[in-house]
Amino acid sequence: MEEKITVKDFLSETTTLDKLSVGESGIISEVGGEKILRHRLLDMGLTPKTRVFLKKIAPLGDPIELTLRGYELTLRKEDAAQIRIIKEQKNSQVKKEDEE
Repeated sequence: MEEKITVKDFLSETTTLDKLSVGESGIISEVGGEKILRHRLLDMGLTPKTRVFLKKIAPLGDPIELTLRGYELTLRKEDAAQIRIIKEQKNSQVKKEDEE
């Protein structure tokens, strides 16, 4: 069962997928790249409004392992740089900001 996503769950900060740290997640806002690369990324399930979670980064920094749509996907950082995301804010950060 998929949980509901609210605006409070997210920062307004946008970045590219290659800039995430291990354990961070976000929602895809845009998939760029040249025609062939863009189609390949979309075919792999990297579509707008999809939540992605950065699970691992290889020891030398490339590739990265993502979890999305219930499966793991390994992607080169160069390709990940073509995907814009809205970084997800951790629930603890949301609660702290709401309390202040």
